[in-house]
Amino acid sequence: MAGAPPRSPRGLAEAADLAGEIEAPHYHGHRDRLRARFARGEALPDYEFLELILFRSIPRRDVKPLAKALLRRFGSFAEVLGAAPERLAEVEGIGPAVVADLKIVEAAGQRLARGAVAERTLLSSWSAVIEYCRAAMAFAPREEFRLLFLDKRNRLIADEVQGRGTVDHTPVYTREVLRRALELSATALILVHNHPSGDPAPSQADIKLTREIVAAAAPLGIVVHDHIIVGRDGHASLRGLKLI
Repeated sequence: MAGAPPRSPRGLAEAADLAGEIEAPHYHGHRDRLRARFARGEALPDYEFLELILFRSIPRRDVKPLAKALLRRFGSFAEVLGAAPERLAEVEGIGPAVVADLKIVEAAGQRLARGAVAERTLLSSWSAVIEYCRAAMAFAPREEFRLLFLDKRNRLIADEVQGRGTVDHTPVYTREVLRRALELSATALILVHNHPSGDPAPSQADIKLTREIVAAAAPLGIVVHDHIIVGRDGHASLRGLKLI
């Protein structure tokens, strides 16, 4: 019995194209469409924004389920970026490359926010200061105590994390705060710390510490402009609350 007639080169090419269309993963078109929506400036939900990041780390897999799993685990886009690397790695499908890309995006966001305050008089750009503090600390899993050291024109000299603690406490020593201020020839300070619980309301310990630093700084000619507490639910200013 005679075999089927051989296909022409054109027929073979058409068959290969058809097979490719049938076998091409559905997410390929989705990636192009999502990138196009982003390029047009469309507002994207958190899981789609996460997908855009994951595309780079995971080039050959549908990443929508992984993006949604991250949000279920941590709550929001910002909380995913702020999560500790070891906690991110607990999510199935998250490897070192994904963790690295997420932390790079987090660091980039912090640098952008810091750039808005670095060369400006901080007291005249208070909203930028708050945005920077929230970007840097609001979603950190443990308490951090940060110091913004200012010169006599209220420009930023240095931005340093003085200490990291547990989920609800960071040891802070007044003498170390002032020693560092004198080393930098700072004439003013802004104190900042985060509440991982999300609620930025100051505790009695927060108020007591702030007042101790204010009292000790005054004889040295150092002004404490404010103590800002940040959390997922917003921020609190002890100066604004008339607690200092």
